[in-house]
Amino acid sequence: MVIKQATFVVSNTDPHLCPQDGRPEYAFIGRSNVGKSSLINMLTGRKGLAMTSSTPGKTQLINHFIINNEWYLVDLPGYGYAQRGKEGRQRIRAIIDRYLDEREQLTCLFVLLDCRHEPQKIDLEFIHRLGECGIPFALVFTKTDKISPTRLNANIAVYKEKLLETWEELPPVFCTSSEHKQGKEELLNYISEINGQIR
Repeated sequence: MVIKQATFVVSNTDPHLCPQDGRPEYAFIGRSNVGKSSLINMLTGRKGLAMTSSTPGKTQLINHFIINNEWYLVDLPGYGYAQRGKEGRQRIRAIIDRYLDEREQLTCLFVLLDCRHEPQKIDLEFIHRLGECGIPFALVFTKTDKISPTRLNANIAVYKEKLLETWEELPPVFCTSSEHKQGKEELLNYISEINGQIR
């Protein structure tokens, strides 16, 4: 897939105020500072489409972007940012939960994980919730340029092993580097495949 057009449509906190034209939605989520905005900009080829910041937790709304006038890319708030405080984390979690529970157009959720870290409790709990709710998702390991291929493979193997303790089948796994544009073709082709199946 080649992205020829990527345009911001709307930001809000209410799934019912999101676009209602029935186009499929592919949402991106992860812990704060996982590289979500950089990945979205890399995928779309638009440097400033999603706002990147050295300060974690900047995304606090559901952001919709229309891609090639065919599907929506959705930038969701990051979860688990400690400096938001308990009330702030709960508010963000409520926004995320409402979107996941109520948004029928959600076709696939891409869960971003920093490849440099071991499986984190907050990520595993979030992934487990997706399984319980039957939400289709894929795992996207980010920042692969920051570690060696050997360490990357070892870290992903640990993640898979951990998930297989409670899962019979693993979700699709992608490795990405926004810096080197790694994983762009694989992710966009995956989205293209799904779009082809649901038409």
